[in-house]
Amino acid sequence: MLFVHYPKCTTCKKAQAWLDDRQSSYEARDIKLQNPTEDELRQWHAKSGLPLRRLFNTSGLQYKALGLKEKLPTMSEDEQFALLATDGMLVKRPILVGDDFVFFGFKEADWSSQFS
Repeated sequence: MLFVHYPKCTTCKKAQAWLDDRQSSYEARDIKLQNPTEDELRQWHAKSGLPLRRLFNTSGLQYKALGLKEKLPTMSEDEQFALLATDGMLVKRPILVGDDFVFFGFKEADWSSQFS
């Protein structure tokens, strides 16, 4: 599995502790140092089953500074994917990527259902 996170994020820390408590094997990747590519985001989005807007970190400073709440509804999917690929801090985190699933954000119930 791939665990994409921001080490200073408390939710990411909780998710990583959750994985460690279950002795899960994963590769960790710092989203700020190595943000997801547009191709990765497209693949992960397809696997996640989520609406594209759910891939955005709506609590982030970048999201607010760019006024994305107002801009996203008028942007094409291609424009949104391209924008997400420019800065890892725009992407909802943590991201857990498995062979047949992708989770954006940490919801313990969802993650537990995958590992039961």
